[in-house]
Amino acid sequence: MNAVDREVRRSKEDYIKEHFFKYKDSAFPPAWKAMELLSLGTLAKLFFNTSDNKVKKKIAREFGLPNHLAFESWTNCIAALRNCCAHHARIWNRNYPVTPDLPKRLRNAWIKDTNTPFNKLYAQLCCMAYWYNAIDPQNTFTADIKALLVKYPIVDPAAMGFVNDWQDELLWK
Repeated sequence: MNAVDREVRRSKEDYIKEHFFKYKDSAFPPAWKAMELLSLGTLAKLFFNTSDNKVKKKIAREFGLPNHLAFESWTNCIAALRNCCAHHARIWNRNYPVTPDLPKRLRNAWIKDTNTPFNKLYAQLCCMAYWYNAIDPQNTFTADIKALLVKYPIVDPAAMGFVNDWQDELLWK
């Protein structure tokens, strides 16, 4: 909650200023206002520190995951990837220390080849594609990734952990 308080207090957003002007005795704005300000890392910590596993499982299921442990691992690995991007770190041919749990089966379209290296970019991209599809089935994430690989043929997909015939996986169609 200290991290939430810090991020809310440093905000320069008009809607936050207006909230505290109107509700002078309010310690925090409502969650729907505060959530827009929080970093992905802070959101991940809030989820992780929630003690009610039933609530966590319900949230995980909204994203098509079977349990909160998978959701936590995906959130943590995507937050680490986001931090690499934000700090201009190399992302394409590295081993990631934070890895996602890759379930064998999921409710929505997923990969059949679960022998993919968990510590490579491909695993994170699979998680992101799955979430994008759960949130917005009309998203262009997988098409955008394919277009990037076509645009930059010098980049070796295998160095990013892409498996053979990855384009044939239902997740990537």
